Amino acid sequence: MKRIIKNGSVLYHGKFEKLDILFDENQILKIAEKIEDDEAEVIDACGKTVLPGLIDVHVHLREPGFEAKETIATGSKAAAHGGFTSIFAMPNLNPYPDCSETMKSYLERIEKDACVHVYPYGTITKGEKGQQLSDMEDLRKLGIRWFSDDGVGVADDEVMRRAQEEVKRLECLMACHTEDMNYRAKGASVHESEYAHIRGWIGIPSECESEQLKRDLKLAEETHLRYHACHISARQSVDALKAAKEKGLDVSGEVTAHHLLLEEADVKGPNWKMNPPLRSHEDRMSLIEALEEGTLDFIASDHAPHTRKNKDQPMATAAFGIISLETSFPLLYTEFVRRQKRWSLEQLSAWMSEKPAKRFGLDRKGCIEEGYDSDLIIIDPDTEKVIHADEFFSKGRNTPFDGYTVNCEILETIVSGRTVYRKEQ
Repeated sequence: MKRIIKNGSVLYHGKFEKLDILFDENQILKIAEKIEDDEAEVIDACGKTVLPGLIDVHVHLREPGFEAKETIATGSKAAAHGGFTSIFAMPNLNPYPDCSETMKSYLERIEKDACVHVYPYGTITKGEKGQQLSDMEDLRKLGIRWFSDDGVGVADDEVMRRAQEEVKRLECLMACHTEDMNYRAKGASVHESEYAHIRGWIGIPSECESEQLKRDLKLAEETHLRYHACHISARQSVDALKAAKEKGLDVSGEVTAHHLLLEEADVKGPNWKMNPPLRSHEDRMSLIEALEEGTLDFIASDHAPHTRKNKDQPMATAAFGIISLETSFPLLYTEFVRRQKRWSLEQLSAWMSEKPAKRFGLDRKGCIEEGYDSDLIIIDPDTEKVIHADEFFSKGRNTPFDGYTVNCEILETIVSGRTVYRKEQ
């Protein structure tokens, strides 16, 4: 069925124009100042803004194995509510998707329950134990082109070397959570600093992230694979990634919304506990500047839902992670586009759509173009709304942003030409 979005301000070729968009379930058919088609359903976007659907390469859907925290159905609905039309699901599940048999079952669940495009990662190692490589070749035959042991770092240098060589051979991409556990004490929960010491919290130094990243990047220089660094949080990591890019390595890095918005002095309790932790003001500013200059490539959410029981504990034992699919875009728009006027909406859209699409090989996504997939969002960029965690589609309520006021709202999310979320009138 054909549909037309009319009268909207459309992000087209890097600038906003008043255009109509004709599309069906397969692709965008036509973009012009005025389109008439008597057979097409009309969506009136007068006074609103039309953007390409957002793309998030770092999401925890928790299913299979941890359905009390999130499911494919609830997580994908949360994505749609937040304006995301494509998400990449991390593989720290039960069972781990480390072989074709498990992955086939996982893909069937996704096909049945997801309302947005979901691209699953395969694991780098069996059971994310950092010892034996997963069945990458068989997973590649199923269309899996992305591998990660998210949640843990691959500690053994030789295992990581062999993994990089295999990912390179298969022409895939490796996305790494870098964490050297030699730097992390038992019960550590926040950034290592005087702020943590005063509150009696055990800290995690920046080297916990940056030293293993440096190891990975050194190996990447030898193996020449496509390497992606997950949730960069520290200035030292930014410096390492910049040096690797200056050498011409095929590497990229993401930063989360919460690491751009918050820092160690904002931490009040378990809903501010994430891994990697919120770091210093200097670290946060280095992340913003690195994104602006291109050392960091785009923004991801690291959406990590937990039950209340997981979070309602002392800092040392509470689970790491916050939910962010439904808040990332409005928060970043409000802070950096509206309040600070530091970024344009065009920049923010590129960091959350076009650039992740290009890096992760989604060739017909991330832009509004004729022939591209009909994944679109309509937003109100001039409104005021209070974030209420109890209104989330996600099962999780673990957010530090409950009660924040934002100046943007997702009105409609369209995936493959079909509306999967629309704000109730």
